[in-house]
Amino acid sequence: MLARLMRLWNQPLSRKLQYCTFQWAKLKTRYIYSWRLRSCGEDSIVLRPLFWTPEGVSIGSNVLIWPGCRIEGIEAAAHISIGDGVTMQQNCHITAGGNLLIGAGSTILFDVMITDVDHRYEEFGRRIIDQPVDVVSTQIGCNCFIGSGARILAGTTLGESCVVGANAVVRGKFPAGAVIAGVPGRTVKQYDAAVRSWVKMEGT
Repeated sequence: MLARLMRLWNQPLSRKLQYCTFQWAKLKTRYIYSWRLRSCGEDSIVLRPLFWTPEGVSIGSNVLIWPGCRIEGIEAAAHISIGDGVTMQQNCHITAGGNLLIGAGSTILFDVMITDVDHRYEEFGRRIIDQPVDVVSTQIGCNCFIGSGARILAGTTLGESCVVGANAVVRGKFPAGAVIAGVPGRTVKQYDAAVRSWVKMEGT
C-alpha cells in the first residue's frame, strides 16, 4: 500500500487528478450504477455515459468505460454483455436489439460503433428511422482489439484475439487471430499457431 502511494506521489498532477476521478467513478459505479445494471462485477469503472439503458447491460469485473459512450438496448429484451477486463474508450456507440456480446479482455478504442441492428429502407418516402429493423447476432470474442473509428455491423462474429484496424467497416464471420482492415473489412493477416506468428494473406 505504501509503495502504491509513493508511486502515485511521484506522478504528475494530471495523473493524480485522473486517479482521483477514477476512484470516485469506481465508488459511483459500485453504489449507484450497479443497482441499475443487470449485473456488475467488482472494481469496474463507468465514467458518465452520453446515454445508456443500464437495465439491459451486464458488466463484468475490472471493466473501464470512458465518458461519452452510448450503450443502448433499443428493444425491451435487448442485452449487452461486457466481459471482464474490457476497456471501452470515449464516444463509443453500442446499440443492440438482441443479445450483443463483447468478450473478456477486449480493448475498444474511441469512436467505435458496434451494433446488431440493421435499418430497413423498403418504403420510399418514409423516414428510414421509422421503418422496421432487423436484429442479427453480433459477438466480439475475448481479447479482441478494435481500432478507433471502426464500424462493427450487424451479423458480425469476431473470434478470439482478432485485431480490427482503424476506420474499418466490418461485417461477417472472422476466425480467431484474424487481422481485419479496410472498407469493406477483410482479413489481411491470420495467426498461424504452427509458427506462432501472424501470416500475411495472399493478395494483400
